[in-house]
Amino acid sequence: MAAVRERRERDGTADVYSVLLPTYNERENLPIIVWLLVKYFGESGYKYEIIIIDDGSPDGTLEVAKQLQKIYGSDKILLRPREKKLGLGTAYVHGMQHASGNFIIIMDADLSHHPKFIPEFIKKQKEGDLDVVSGTRYIGNGGVYGWDLKRKIISRGANFLSQVLLRPGASDLTGSFRLYKKSVLQKLVENCVSKGYVFQMEMIVRARQFNYTIGEVPISFVDRVYGESKLGGNEIVSFLKGLLTLFATT
Repeated sequence: MAAVRERRERDGTADVYSVLLPTYNERENLPIIVWLLVKYFGESGYKYEIIIIDDGSPDGTLEVAKQLQKIYGSDKILLRPREKKLGLGTAYVHGMQHASGNFIIIMDADLSHHPKFIPEFIKKQKEGDLDVVSGTRYIGNGGVYGWDLKRKIISRGANFLSQVLLRPGASDLTGSFRLYKKSVLQKLVENCVSKGYVFQMEMIVRARQFNYTIGEVPISFVDRVYGESKLGGNEIVSFLKGLLTLFATT
């Protein structure tokens, strides 16, 4: 595998993986997640870039990102901030506009998603030339750690309802740790109308509609160590409304 990558790099045909990291108040988590990304990409030998899209964090996340850029280099750390919170979907669109990679990796910046799984995502994608590879908490040795019983019930319930109503062909519809072919992600984002937590769900549903190939890799999801969870009552209501809308329109 390493020899193949070296040959492709010499020929100028190596795949490049652009990691999109939307952030809001992640100053404590950002240095750790970036260090881990650099570590695992460095060990695996894949070409990469990390694009940080900060939405006007008042806690100084952008200043931390600038320091990280000085440490790791502007070729590896790209800063594409926005003035305020404008939503996850538009963050992906904004990041893709500046991505040089032919593959896009989306993940949370709060350490819920461990970069050690990324080489497994890449391996899975290459095995079947898949369009999408999604991390799953619900098959194999995947799991959730650090959640209380209430949060686990909400997550399981949301996923169960999604499976029954939408039959998406994927075991974890609400997860947000995925690898996409760039062209595939562009088309999906263009066709998605949902916002918030429903956005990730619609991405998989639309992928099924367009007959894109989807693979899954079991992952361990760990609740954030620093900062506060952004899931609240309003998000749950929005999720249910979005789910019913998708059920009626897909």
